[in-house]
Amino acid sequence: MKKKSIAKNYLYNLFYQILVMIIPLITIPYLARVLGAEAIGIYSYTIAITTYFILFGSLGIAMYGQREIAYAEEDITKRSKTFYEILFLRFITLTISILIFFFTFCQTGEYQTYYKILLLEIFAASIDISWFFQGLEEFKKTVIRNTIVKLISVILIFILVKSPNDLTNYIIIYVASTLLGNLSLWFYIPKYTEKINLKSLNIKKHLKPTISLFIPQIAIQLYTVLDKVMIGAIITDKKEVGFYDQASKIIRILLTLATAYGTVMVPRMASTYAKKEINKLKEYMHKSFSFILMISIPLMFGIISISKHFVPMFFGPGYDKVIYLISIISPIILAISLSNVIGTQYLITTKQQKKFTISVTCGAIVNFVLNLILIHFYKSIGASIATVIAEFTVTIVQFYLIKEEFKVKEVFKLSYKYFIAAIIMFIISLIIGNLITNDILAIIIQIISSIIIYFSILLIIKDNYFKNILIKIKEKLK
Repeated sequence: MKKKSIAKNYLYNLFYQILVMIIPLITIPYLARVLGAEAIGIYSYTIAITTYFILFGSLGIAMYGQREIAYAEEDITKRSKTFYEILFLRFITLTISILIFFFTFCQTGEYQTYYKILLLEIFAASIDISWFFQGLEEFKKTVIRNTIVKLISVILIFILVKSPNDLTNYIIIYVASTLLGNLSLWFYIPKYTEKINLKSLNIKKHLKPTISLFIPQIAIQLYTVLDKVMIGAIITDKKEVGFYDQASKIIRILLTLATAYGTVMVPRMASTYAKKEINKLKEYMHKSFSFILMISIPLMFGIISISKHFVPMFFGPGYDKVIYLISIISPIILAISLSNVIGTQYLITTKQQKKFTISVTCGAIVNFVLNLILIHFYKSIGASIATVIAEFTVTIVQFYLIKEEFKVKEVFKLSYKYFIAAIIMFIISLIIGNLITNDILAIIIQIISSIIIYFSILLIIKDNYFKNILIKIKEKLK
């Protein structure tokens, strides 16, 4: 099977991730006004419960399935057998989840009507095969599917949701778009699989490895959600939760620009590992580190430099504290980007789930302990500090666990040029921000000048990775 372009897959995935970021900016203000706070609260509450049932019913199957399909990519018989074994396992576990959900929430209670609709959301998850196409590096199909479904759902929201009484319509749109999107991918399956003997399937063998991937996912969920819960529990002023949540959202949006690359690298690295091409695997790791460092370091400094103008422009008055929180949290852009390369791209694809689990568990413990101490004294600032330390703990532990396989010094050697360029960019951006008082104008000039300055410096100091990117672009344009 012909290998897909990593650059094209990255752009497809990046485009979709940006779309996912933009759509809420359009729909959230509208829904907040037409549905009202109470209806939005009911929706958020019922969706949250449903999501947990999907999470526990899915185990770690999506991540595991993507990896296993990448391993069997060029063998259609093995690929087909693996696909149906994992598919049936996912269907069985989520069917159990559906039954528990039905008897727990759909029989009685004031929200039972909504829960009955949301049953279809869990069913939609059971037939989701996007992991199969990601394993084959067919990101174009999943991105086109998701984009069309998202845009149709936005149109339907504006047509069918007009008042708080339309909450049912909104939930139906949400569920139906997911279900139809997942069903649409099934039309491509005959092209990539062959008929198999159902008696030859060995579903049980996949249970243990999916559970081993499920455990770190739970740990990650705990320490990415727990901080907000702990701020709300420890501090009486709930504004602190809002400040922290808004700052975290901005940082997570920027993270998408870097981690979208990791998503497309996972199947490529899994396929390379399956062929035992260890030197090539290390070459991909080197490229991933180079890309991540080139993108994440300027993003980290860039968001700090524009935060003084960005926060009041985007959030409005009363959110001044978010400026400081963004500056404190921003280093996680670098930490999570690096741990994405080591953990998701390398440890999971090379079947070293235990090391991955150890690293994220350490992060969860550090986050919990520091939150208990720091939130009490420093509120949302304390939670921000705890988050940064926890994320760097994960990264440091992962570097330690792979020290025999990949030298940490090599990463530091790759990073110094990006730090030099980013710091110069940062200083000039701050000067521009202090000279211009208009928020929108300042942000536009800061961003444009920062991009020009950063990449110009990389050219001047002759960064090899960036130079190779430019060479490839020139070749494409010929």
